[in-house]
Amino acid sequence: GAMIAAVIGGGVIGAGWAARFLLMGWDVQMHDPDPDVARKTRAVLDNARASLPALSDVAPVPEGRLSFHATIAGAVAGATWVQESVPERLDLKARTLAAIQAACPADAIVGSSTSGFKPSELQVGSAAPGQIIVAHPFNPVYLLPLVELVGSPANSADLMDRARGLLTGIGCYPLQIRAEIDAHIADRLLESLWREALWLVRDGIATTAEIDESIRMGFGLRWAQMGLFETYRIAGGEAGMRHFVAQFGPCLQWPWSHMTDVPDMDDALIDRIAAQSDAQSGAHSIRDLERIRDRNLVGILRGLKATGWGAGAVLAAQDRRRDSLPGLTPDAPAITAHRIVPPDWTDYNGHMNEARYLQAMSEACDRFLLLIGVTPEYLAGGHSYFTAETHLRHLGEVRAGAAIVITTQVLGGDGRKLHLFHTMTCDGQPVATAEQLLLHVSLDSRRTCPPGRAVLTGLMPVLAGHARFPRPTGAGRAVGDPPS
Repeated sequence: GAMIAAVIGGGVIGAGWAARFLLMGWDVQMHDPDPDVARKTRAVLDNARASLPALSDVAPVPEGRLSFHATIAGAVAGATWVQESVPERLDLKARTLAAIQAACPADAIVGSSTSGFKPSELQVGSAAPGQIIVAHPFNPVYLLPLVELVGSPANSADLMDRARGLLTGIGCYPLQIRAEIDAHIADRLLESLWREALWLVRDGIATTAEIDESIRMGFGLRWAQMGLFETYRIAGGEAGMRHFVAQFGPCLQWPWSHMTDVPDMDDALIDRIAAQSDAQSGAHSIRDLERIRDRNLVGILRGLKATGWGAGAVLAAQDRRRDSLPGLTPDAPAITAHRIVPPDWTDYNGHMNEARYLQAMSEACDRFLLLIGVTPEYLAGGHSYFTAETHLRHLGEVRAGAAIVITTQVLGGDGRKLHLFHTMTCDGQPVATAEQLLLHVSLDSRRTCPPGRAVLTGLMPVLAGHARFPRPTGAGRAVGDPPS
């Protein structure tokens, strides 16, 4: 059966954890005294379903089962991972963790979503302190990969390794913090920026909107892909980091920022921030803002995935782990794609843009070529296939979020030509076909030549097997031919 995660506390963070676990195939057992927890969790889950699967280019895993439990004991039964996400009060967390440990399996990992407390503080008074760790995520938990993983001397290296493995398995990036410290790493950095921003608002230097523009139009974009130190390394020019530090080090002595001073959060400042924030973002509901944020994050993350950088490298690694397409057999068309249609693949009609059909078919073709032996080694040896012609037919609508499957049949493969027919289905119905003619070429001369032994060995049995299939409907059609 599926692995079980227990989520104790169903606020924004707890519901986000539930969504990530569920969409990665775990069953989730939730407990929260709030009578409205099921509705709130399902709203977060709807957002996650609309965004998280779109980050992947491989088949989605079947979603786990979600259940709600009246007691902590009921929720933690049989759990491999228990995530505590109750409000940031140490007494409340202590009581909750005690109730979890009284009932959960002895080998379960108990993670706390705390943004401020150290694991040793959470372990005080526990009969099994080595079971409790900090696993601090970022909102939205179902899209952002970072989880700050913090242990104390009570936690074994084995437990920390297991925690890292389980978090990696659900697509997270566990960053193990070297030492216990209040607020870990990211929130300490964020708090410095937040404090400075509050001063700028209080002193009338900038509005909330102007501060946000300064981040999202400038350094926020650098941070999203290179962080702080790598960004500054480039700023040092060819001399790199040493030059940057030497050049900008002295100005750290200048009183540019408040850093440790805290503005008095009086009613006047709170009113000013709230009013400016309403003027800035009030045209959108919070739910609308969440959907806008998630769609933007999917686009940014997919962009990083295309370059294999930062969080994009985490996504690509997750796809490689989960890639489960079967190999080639002579007695059935090859399954060459199984994926979710991402939101940025749709057009003004609300369905898949025609250029994306070609992209999907082209990626399916690449997959087929890999299966018959056109490997990176084969390409390095100086040979490949070039596409000479493609005929796309659109048979039905495909919308964002739909799961598509592409199968590939070989119609001909003698000599230098390779003739393929791809069929895209959605819910078992054909929605598009692509007929392709490829030519085998020498990458040195850029001219056609016969394929090498490695490819013939992979292709010939499939060609012979597929020759026994009926010719697919639409093969050989010209544009404008009446339907057969």
